Amino acid sequence: MRELKNHLYEQVARIGKALASPKRLELIELLCQGEKTVEVLAAQAEISVKLASAHLKALRLARLAETRKDGKYVLYRLANDSVADLWVALRAEAEERLAELQVALASIVAHGDELEHLDRTTILKKAKAGEILVLDVRPAQEYASAHLPHARSLPVDELKKRLAELPTDTPVVAYCRGPFCLMARDAVKLLRKKGYRAFHLSDGVAEWRAHGLPIEA
Repeated sequence: MRELKNHLYEQVARIGKALASPKRLELIELLCQGEKTVEVLAAQAEISVKLASAHLKALRLARLAETRKDGKYVLYRLANDSVADLWVALRAEAEERLAELQVALASIVAHGDELEHLDRTTILKKAKAGEILVLDVRPAQEYASAHLPHARSLPVDELKKRLAELPTDTPVVAYCRGPFCLMARDAVKLLRKKGYRAFHLSDGVAEWRAHGLPIEA
């Protein structure tokens, strides 16, 4: 009986071992945005292709990620949306427990950047009514894979030269990959500098979906 119980716990521990790496957690967050090649993942995580491949192999062995062939390319993706939910829950629990993480997150979104205490449902309603403009500042490929309802794609590296496309009389709500992503923060800083009323939404696609809200693709 003890041998069986040990085996059961060992199997669950495989998930914990796969998650016990900062870079593997970052790769999971990147895969929450959609399918990617190992080259793209390595570039976005700022590691070598060899190291990215090793981390992705660990995620595959734990059945957290899987691959598919597309011509000569191999695309990686999460095994299921539940893996994204696991990442969101794990990160939220860490934020609740760890003061160091709370301090680090506070440095990303300074006081006053909040969306005037609007909840997610209200943001959705206001976006639908055109009362706010939700701006997805991730790469266009990630937007095409999945995005928040009524969101407009404008990658952060194109924002400065495309400011004229944005209405000046509508509040802008920028989001990217989630609370750890810095692209939305940078977009809000630029927009405010140019006179826009801009806010940072810390949610990404994974957080939005984890709260039971709709996603568009």
